[in-house]
Parts: sequence; C-alpha cells; structure tokens
Amino acid sequence: MSDWDLMMPGMGLTAVGLAGVFLSYLGIANTFLTGMQALSGLTMFVGLIFLACGILSGGVSTSNRAKATTLVIFGISGSIGAWALFQNTNISSLPRFVGILLIIIIPTVVISFTAMKIPQYTKPIAVIFLLAMGVGIGTYTALGFVGPGAQFSLTPQTVQNQTQPSQAPAPNVPVISVQILLNASRQGNPNYSPDSATVTKGDIIEWTNNDTTFHTVTSADNGTSFDSGLIHAGKTFSLDTSKLAVKEYDYICTVHPWMSGKILITQQTAPLTANVTISKGASIQSAGQKYFDPATITVKTGTTVVWTNTDSASHTVTSGNPTAGPSGTFDSSLIKPGNTFQYKFETAGTTEYYCTVHPWMTGKVTVG
Repeated sequence: MSDWDLMMPGMGLTAVGLAGVFLSYLGIANTFLTGMQALSGLTMFVGLIFLACGILSGGVSTSNRAKATTLVIFGISGSIGAWALFQNTNISSLPRFVGILLIIIIPTVVISFTAMKIPQYTKPIAVIFLLAMGVGIGTYTALGFVGPGAQFSLTPQTVQNQTQPSQAPAPNVPVISVQILLNASRQGNPNYSPDSATVTKGDIIEWTNNDTTFHTVTSADNGTSFDSGLIHAGKTFSLDTSKLAVKEYDYICTVHPWMSGKILITQQTAPLTANVTISKGASIQSAGQKYFDPATITVKTGTTVVWTNTDSASHTVTSGNPTAGPSGTFDSSLIKPGNTFQYKFETAGTTEYYCTVHPWMTGKVTVG
C-alpha cells in the first residue's frame, strides 16, 4: 500500500515546483531569468522523490487512490506544460531542462522496477546507470568548452540581440507607432501611447514593447481580428490594416487585461489633384496667348497640383515672381515637352509662380 505521509508533502512540493517552472515558460514571471529556476526545479525534484517514495512504499501500489493521484499529477503537469511550451518557444534552456528530467526519470523507473521484480540485478544496473550518467555529463561539459559547436566559454561573450519576427511593412506604406509604456503591467499606470489611434485602411500599426515584461495586443473579440501573441521586452508587433474592416477595434493585453487600447480604421480616400496646362505657344509672348491654363487656381489643403507641358519648348514652374525672383518653395527645373511636374500644397495661403526661362509666364495657387 502507498504511504500517504510521504505522498502528501510530495504532491505539495511537486505542485509548487511545477508552478514556478511553468510560470517561467509561460512568461508571466521571469523565473528563468532571475535565478529562481534553481529553487523551482529543486522543489519540484524533491517533491517527485517524496511522491515516488510514497507511491512505491512496499512495492508498486495497487491503491486506486495512488493511481488516480499519479494520473491527475501527470495530466495537469503535462497539459499545462504543453500549453506553456506552445505559447513560448524562445527559451534556450528548454532542451537542457527536458534532458535533466529524462536523466532523472529513466534511471529511476528502471532501477525501481528492477529492485521490485529482480532485486539481484539492482546493484549492477544502478552502477551502469551511474557510470553512464557520469560519462555523459562529463563529455557534454568537456565538449561544451572545446570543439565544434562549443556552448560554453571561459571568457565573456557579447550576445547579439534578436528581434522578434514581425510583418514587414510594404514599401511606401505609412507606419503608425504605438508604444507599450514602461511599467504598463502595473494596474493603474499608463499603458499604450497613444491609447487611441486613427489610421487609414492599409497603413501599418507597429507596437513597441518598452516594458520589462511581455504583453500582447489582442482584439477584444477574443483575438479573432488580430492577436500579437507574446511581445517580449524590446520587441515589436506589426499589424497590416489592409486586411481589417473599416471600423473601431478595442484591444487588450491578455496577460494584463486592465491594459486596453483602441484603433479606428478609416476608409482610404482618393488623393486630391488639380491640373494646370502649359499651353502651346507659351514660349512666345503675344496678346491673348494663354501661358498657364488656368493661370489662377484655388485648391484645398493637401491637393497635388500637376503641371503638364504641352508646348514645344521647355519651361519651369518656380515659386516666386519675375521681380523678386525664386522664393524657394518649389522649383521644377526644366520641364521638357510632354513631361509633367507636381507639387503637393500642405499649408493654406497663396503662392505665386513663374517660368524662369520665359518670365512673362506667371501663375498663382491659392490654398484654402
């Protein structure tokens, strides 16, 4: 029969140790970054020893309670561990941790089974396992310092920062930056800046994690619209809004659900343009000749004015006037026949312009 005086503390220590280990892989706590992995791992291993001793007390237990307890522990730890590892694959210590578990579990099971079924072979099998473990650990350690693929070094090495893969913005697509602020994980602190962003459909939104722990950017519809997964400290997440509907989206951090933000996707609008023609015969000054057609034009802010040279001679479109000279706002240089020049007017006001080659050619753009 199993010994519950051993199993009860074994289950408690195992649970506490497993909690520390899994929290580190889930990213909710920095266990494996602060040295707490030693305490968590040691607590778990001690708990497993107590638990195994309690279950195997007097031989392999046939108690249904012991079997059920074992299945529950393996089921909970296995499911949580699988989910944690699925969520976070960037921890380099994972293979070593799994290796240590196998080094402990396999010999323990084999030796325990041998001791109960064929006790006369227990000692030689235990010696074989101990020698094999010693050789394996020694070889791994030695080759870790020398030889191809050495993992350890006697001198400090500079570790290059790795950037989190993120969606590359398309060429010439505006990128709107949102910052995840330092200490955003503390409830009540400012979290996203800006916490509400309005973007045009097709723009890229890029969140940068300036905090010391990781966060997510997850749409409030349970991540159906977008979900960043875990964004590590110093990493970024990019969202291509061309795949989203034109509407408002609320989002949260699933690790710290009190962190919330909002993005508003607006419809793309056609660019504002206005056309001016450099008329045929404009290079010859004569009564009734049109030079810039229209010579005076009124446009809205943000309008791009396009001048098209239909004359047989080259001209310029230069801000200023023949008396004062160029103002420096824009200058097309020579526009050859059939070519165009364009300029986007961003501020309100009136701008005069002329052709420096043929100064009788003048025009005016008023931005209202």
